[in-house]
Amino acid sequence: MACFLVPAAEAVVTTVIKKKTDGEKEIKSPFVKRLGWLNNMLWGGSALLAFEHVWHGEVTPWFPFLTAASNPADAAEMLTEMATSGVGMSLLVTAAWVGVVAVSNNILKRSEPDGKRLPGGTETVK
Repeated sequence: MACFLVPAAEAVVTTVIKKKTDGEKEIKSPFVKRLGWLNNMLWGGSALLAFEHVWHGEVTPWFPFLTAASNPADAAEMLTEMATSGVGMSLLVTAAWVGVVAVSNNILKRSEPDGKRLPGGTETVK
């Protein structure tokens, strides 16, 4: 019903964090450097889920937009779905992103001789 709202809310938060860190010159954490990947995964998944809910008539272009929000009994079920499915999806996407960043960082470290890189680039020190 509204499970896509949880990953969308996480995407809003990560987008704000990414905007604040974009101006920084020296970012040490590979996770902060790859925050764009998480944003793409969350926004894409949320958009796809929102489209699916529109397709099934659970989201409408008129108020209250979510059909479950018009009935208190359905609203309770919607909140339960958000707390279980929505949070679960957000955690799974974030865990997958952490895994991908960790693996890609490990691959980058192995490909560098002496493990040294020039600041701000992918060129290696020889």
